[in-house]
Amino acid sequence: MFIYLCKKIAIPGNVRLRCISWNKDQGFIACGGEDGLLKVLKLETQTDEAKIKGLAAPSNLSVNQTLEGHSGSVQVVTWNEQYQKLTTSDQNGLIIVWMLYKGAWYEEMINNRNKSVVRSMSWNADGQKICIVYEDGAVIVGSVDGNRIWGKDLKGTHLCHVAWSSDSQVLLFGMANGDIHIYDNQGNFIVKMKLSCLVNLTGAFSIAGIHWYHGTEGYIEPDCPCLAVCFDNGRCQIMRDENDHNPVLIDTGMNVVCIQWNHCGSVLAVAGSLKATSQDKDVNIVQFYTPFGEHLRTLKVPGKQISALSWEGSGLKIALAVDSYIYFANIRPDYKWGYCSNTVVYAYTRPDRPEYCVVFWDTKNNEKYVKYVKSLISITTYGDFCVLATKADENQPQYVLVLCNSIGTPLDPKYIDIGPLFVTMTKTHVIAASKEAFYIWQYRVAKKLTAVEINQVARTRKEGRERIYHIDDTPSGSADGHLDYSRAIEGTRDPICAITASDKMLLVGRESGTIQRYSLPSVALVQKYTLNCRAYQLSLNCNSSRVAIIDLSGVLTIFNLDTRVVDSTGQQVIGEQLKLERKDVWDMKWAKDNPDLFAMMEKTRMYVFRNLDPEEPIQTSGYICNFEDLEIKSVLLDEILKNPEHPNKDYIINFEIRSLRDSRALIEKVGIEESSQFIEDNPHPRLWRLLAEAALQKLDLQTAEQAFVRCKDYQGIKFVKRLGNLQSESMKQAEVAAYFSRFEEAERMYLDMDRRDLAIGLRIKLGDWFRVLQLLKTGSGDSDDALLEQAHNAIGDYFADRQKWLNAVQYYVQGRNQERLAECYYMLEDYQGLENLANSLPENNKLLPDIAYMFVRVGMCEQAVSAFLKCNRPKDAVDTCVHLNQWNKAVELAKNHNMKEIGSLLARYASHLLEKNKILDAIELYRKANYFFEAAKLMFKIADEEAKKRTKPLRVKKLYVLSALLIEQCHEQIQNAQRGKVKGKDSEWRWETSCVCCNRRTYPGVSILDVQRM
Repeated sequence: MFIYLCKKIAIPGNVRLRCISWNKDQGFIACGGEDGLLKVLKLETQTDEAKIKGLAAPSNLSVNQTLEGHSGSVQVVTWNEQYQKLTTSDQNGLIIVWMLYKGAWYEEMINNRNKSVVRSMSWNADGQKICIVYEDGAVIVGSVDGNRIWGKDLKGTHLCHVAWSSDSQVLLFGMANGDIHIYDNQGNFIVKMKLSCLVNLTGAFSIAGIHWYHGTEGYIEPDCPCLAVCFDNGRCQIMRDENDHNPVLIDTGMNVVCIQWNHCGSVLAVAGSLKATSQDKDVNIVQFYTPFGEHLRTLKVPGKQISALSWEGSGLKIALAVDSYIYFANIRPDYKWGYCSNTVVYAYTRPDRPEYCVVFWDTKNNEKYVKYVKSLISITTYGDFCVLATKADENQPQYVLVLCNSIGTPLDPKYIDIGPLFVTMTKTHVIAASKEAFYIWQYRVAKKLTAVEINQVARTRKEGRERIYHIDDTPSGSADGHLDYSRAIEGTRDPICAITASDKMLLVGRESGTIQRYSLPSVALVQKYTLNCRAYQLSLNCNSSRVAIIDLSGVLTIFNLDTRVVDSTGQQVIGEQLKLERKDVWDMKWAKDNPDLFAMMEKTRMYVFRNLDPEEPIQTSGYICNFEDLEIKSVLLDEILKNPEHPNKDYIINFEIRSLRDSRALIEKVGIEESSQFIEDNPHPRLWRLLAEAALQKLDLQTAEQAFVRCKDYQGIKFVKRLGNLQSESMKQAEVAAYFSRFEEAERMYLDMDRRDLAIGLRIKLGDWFRVLQLLKTGSGDSDDALLEQAHNAIGDYFADRQKWLNAVQYYVQGRNQERLAECYYMLEDYQGLENLANSLPENNKLLPDIAYMFVRVGMCEQAVSAFLKCNRPKDAVDTCVHLNQWNKAVELAKNHNMKEIGSLLARYASHLLEKNKILDAIELYRKANYFFEAAKLMFKIADEEAKKRTKPLRVKKLYVLSALLIEQCHEQIQNAQRGKVKGKDSEWRWETSCVCCNRRTYPGVSILDVQRM
């Protein structure tokens, strides 16, 4: 993050301020001071036009109201945002609740105990309750409507601070002696808080502030510290909850006055003073920390003594009460974001989810894709790809680098054992660095892999595609740098503080000011440079000849990497710091196509530099996405993250640099010939293309062709050639209009020339089939019928792609697209329509099997069989019957079509029946299919089982008789088959055996139904 002072407001009468509070929802600022001073201010809100232009938030006052009512010094002011109330208290113990009515603040309630002074007041998270603590130990909890809920007198204690937990179940009371007591929400004592930050400290100290972030905007990490306690001696502890025995400990090294979290709990501001080494007086400073104790920035504030601070609701400004002034500082947050392939990738937290919500917003098509990522550390982008650095597991020190494409699809994850504090990427490498070591991964993506390479992916580690180096090592570019994490976790006296890379080199900045240069892809230490500052951000230009350095205080310098100069000792050294220094810089980007061109953000202005000479600034507060073709693309992340679920294309802004603006103005005012000389003197492909386009507009084909040649636009050259072959001027003008995407104008010109065919062709190229259909209906022609069908089908495809099947059906019917029509009927579950379609198709149509299978998938056997038979596929019909357990139908079809595999089919059906213990049904099946011998075997089996039971002898006899009848039928079948031949011995034997079994008696007229009735 970067912070700078932007405005100062003086309080009339030089009245010293004691407290300040910024309403997070409505934007009002309440400040209290001596002699009963109480003012409510409000900065002007930004207009929509200013937002879209990317202008910084205004700092003029729209509300400036003095509230009368206090006589003593106002010491406490606190807002209730939910109910639009302001509660204030003075040194006499007078409490006033103010309400907003018609844009102004009026007194609503007054309370005065007349016994002691109020030291602190705090509303709970939902604004329903307020807790007021008095210096003499009295505690009052009241409701928002002024009723007292409970009160308690903590005798023998002096209170100075109070804070609610996010769930309103716990109250923290800060004592004047530095202790913090934990109470429940009914005033019952629970336990005394353990203060780890004061261990081994002696002497008197007091609490400077207690602030408990309530999670209203979500947390930056699961189980994130959110309760901050700070003492006037500079010791601070940040806890996960009131009972956290392992808090984050910070020694700020300053005399602390107050603390406050920002709107999302990601930054803690600690305000106070620091004894200056060279001066006798103290210096006012504000220190900024993460919830994990990492120091972010230091802001020096003028004045004698700072007394209070408060954040704005969006976290983009901070208000500081210093003496009789209010200072405002702008904050440029380090958002987790990136830009790749027309896609803005940004992350934000939500109160309903523990993960980061990462949005891939395609700015070209205005489509967004959302991923939820746990413990996200950073987002890095290059070209078409993005790398998300995350923690692998909360309990283990392992991290993941996830390579994604521009819609958030993970392509390749890599697990590493060093914390990726700094990540950069090129078109071939991802480099991640901790403070002690850096890891290099040569990534590949699927579209670049050959079949052979895909098989080698498993062996990539062995091939050295992943390497790790300690910052103190001196790699030579050979096969060193294998994945040995034991060396990587060793400490160093000079930690890494920034990295950047190009295709040729890797630069690693160290806290001492040294920059180490390594070659890529073979990692060898080539050079060391010494700077006079500690780098915070490094950036290489497009040909890797210069590096831009932004240091911790926001000073930008440029360093030439290859220049040889003589230093003060007379020795020749490589590398030279150029004579450019800019302060308050928080973002910069080199042009992709010009090594001398870069853009930078300085406070709320964007400057473009060419050869270290600045152009006039542009007022904006956007983050720079891309700088190419003399155009800068900037994104207003502040505005997008106010409503991150619905990004607006108006918040992407394109700025043209001066040479492009001047060339455009020259062409418009002076003419093409004179402008071509200016572009000749300031050559750039973008300017030549601008000239070519202007020449095309005026049909100056010769100049246009020359300009297209200069900018190496082969398609443009071909277009000019094609224009030269046209005879009609109006035809040329129409083609030029189409080239510049003025399609309505081009179509109108084609129609005026009575060339409806060209207008239709234009719309076909654009894929505007609705307009094609309109144009076709306005005329007639032999080829129109085929085009009409094509148009209807294309519109049907349009609706089908959007799953509007009913609309698609109407157009497919008119386009006679039976294949897609079948698909639509199937998706609509209109099986009657599908059946009618199948009936209307001729025999052996190639679509019939597909329709049949659609019926099979929904279990409609009869319709499926009908479709299969119509396309002469009886086997598939039989298989369908078997699949859907329609065995009778299957056997019938097999018999009707004399299928050879009827035996196996019958066997499967019979086994199916036997599994269900339907033996008589299986016998009936075999009998109907003339498989008498198999039927007889089953009947004999039943008869034998009945005989063993020795019950109903008549039933047993009938079963044997029926078996004999089946054998007789089998015998007759064999005789018919072998008529004129010798009777088979095996058949005679079976016949005699069966006759013996039934005592050579026959009972004609007995059937299986008779057996079932027995």
